[in-house]
Amino acid sequence: MTSSHRPLGLPVAAAALLLAVTGCSSGAQASVPVPTPPAAEAALCRALAKELPDTVAGQERSDPSPDSELTAGWGDGAIVLRCGVDRPEKMSDPQARGVSVEAVRWMLEQPEAGGPRFTSVYRKTYVEVVLDERYAHDIGPLVDLAGPVDRAVPCALEPECR
Repeated sequence: MTSSHRPLGLPVAAAALLLAVTGCSSGAQASVPVPTPPAAEAALCRALAKELPDTVAGQERSDPSPDSELTAGWGDGAIVLRCGVDRPEKMSDPQARGVSVEAVRWMLEQPEAGGPRFTSVYRKTYVEVVLDERYAHDIGPLVDLAGPVDRAVPCALEPECR
């Protein structure tokens, strides 16, 4: 039995009740640091890059700079994915919040400025999705990204990925 005070215990149905769908395109292309994962994790990220959709939450693909198979973006920086990021320190916090979306569990961090940051958990490499402030209460982009993450980045801790 999961409870909402445990990390990653919030099911997508409950999250959907809490989060409203919003979002539109901004005008500037994002610039993000490219992760430097070990070779095996970089290979998973390259596989993920081949699975990523052309649109996420209605936003067209618009990759950040510098160009890399380890990063992707949609909506000119509204949605940015980085694959092979370091394990966030917050994952050690037993009070960390999270959601499960389409067989992928994500830890949620809410920085003081900007929108939410989600990092996949229980996978063989960490995938980070940063949303701008328009998505402060919206997990919709994760619905479009969960399938590709599930197909390309294997579970590291069964049965936790399901």
